[in-house]
Amino acid sequence: MGNEDLITIAELFCTDGRVTDIRPVGNGHINDTYRVTARDQETGDSGEYILQRINDHIFSDPGGLMDNITAVTKHIGGRLAVIPARDGGSWCRYAGGCWRMMTYFSGSYTCEKIDDPEQFREIGRAYGAFIEALSDFPAETLHETIEGFHDTRKRFDQLIEAVRKDTEGRKSFAAEEIRFAFEREKDVDILADCAARGEIPLRVTHNDTKINNVLLDRATGKAVCVIDLDTVMPGLAVNDFGDAIRSGASTGREDEPDADSIRLDLELYRSFARGFLEGCPSLTERERELFPVGARMMTLECGIRFLTDYLAGDHYFKTDYPEHNLVRCRTQFRLVRDMEEKWNEMRACIDEITAIHQ
Repeated sequence: MGNEDLITIAELFCTDGRVTDIRPVGNGHINDTYRVTARDQETGDSGEYILQRINDHIFSDPGGLMDNITAVTKHIGGRLAVIPARDGGSWCRYAGGCWRMMTYFSGSYTCEKIDDPEQFREIGRAYGAFIEALSDFPAETLHETIEGFHDTRKRFDQLIEAVRKDTEGRKSFAAEEIRFAFEREKDVDILADCAARGEIPLRVTHNDTKINNVLLDRATGKAVCVIDLDTVMPGLAVNDFGDAIRSGASTGREDEPDADSIRLDLELYRSFARGFLEGCPSLTERERELFPVGARMMTLECGIRFLTDYLAGDHYFKTDYPEHNLVRCRTQFRLVRDMEEKWNEMRACIDEITAIHQ
């Protein structure tokens, strides 16, 4: 899409002034994101915004999605907010696309790799505080933006179907990864069963707690806010904990070609857990006990999703080359294996931190 079209789209929203610049930012798997600059012609003041094209192939109900984001940001308060469209809505359509605008935070940054444990602790604190701030929000009023998003059984069944169909003829290239996933089928219902028995509560959760979904202040290093709220809906705090560990406590990138170099960094694991508990002191004892399970299950689930997408032809995640999703799958499965090898240490770490917070 050309720059003129993007400017036209940006001007459909209530910016403070005329749009003067627009450029792509970020490297998200799903949505296209741009930073917009608008200048007030009378005062000369400039404002900056985030413009995103919502992937309505994945998010089939953009209206429901934006209802969620609007309600949640209003409930939390703070600077993160939806910029309304000039027609009064929270989003708009243009040339077949679905678009939204949010506030932009100058002087902030996101990290793709953790530089030190205190940085990860701050990210943990932000995600914990997000859940805490929404602990009194009526979860049942939120739309399910992706049905069964963290239903690990459903994800496993999708993998079975992708292996059976083998539409792209890729199954033979992923035989080892398929075997690894199938050997762990007995585990995929663990957290769902705990929730069904009432051992852990259903909460309003973020559900996509990658390290780059927290904005950090460049000057202080403190969290500014949690972003990318597309998947905010009813869920399990254990999953939010686990997905962040998968994302931030690995010794390598999500698409590191040398999967054998991937390990769980226990110091980072410990730092995030401390921050998460500091941000969300209302977590139950059982939720805390299940932190290691959440870390392993979210990593396994993500690897299954990458593997399924690879076998089905790369329809969900953006890829840069044909084997990209298979490479991602391998890093996740290597991280799962390392977690299994460090299981006692992971549990002891949480026991130690929980004792401090009691």
